[in-house]
Amino acid sequence: MKVKREYSCGLDAAVDVIGGKWKALILWELHEGKARFAELRRRVPGVSEKMLVQQLREMEADGLVHREVFQEVPPRVEYSLTELGAGLNAALEPLGVWGDENMGGISARRWGEG
Repeated sequence: MKVKREYSCGLDAAVDVIGGKWKALILWELHEGKARFAELRRRVPGVSEKMLVQQLREMEADGLVHREVFQEVPPRVEYSLTELGAGLNAALEPLGVWGDENMGGISARRWGEG
């Protein structure tokens, strides 16, 4: 059961929605369009099946991701961004650019690489 809380600012609300390691990466991978579960698992290296299921369920509950089930044999499920999710993804784009520009320095400082 989720505990209702008041957000102190917009950043607090945004970070609450994308909190953790995987949600922003999943959002980023969905920016090109619909993807099936197995595609997302391949495109988000390191995420376990259990964690991907959990994160997608939370993102669906938060209105960021749409899950469409096709009545086929075998069943097919596709995930896509909602308008809300696309807006959040657009807001994350400058953060991704910053990360690309500074990745080498970040690696060097953290792990002596670069």
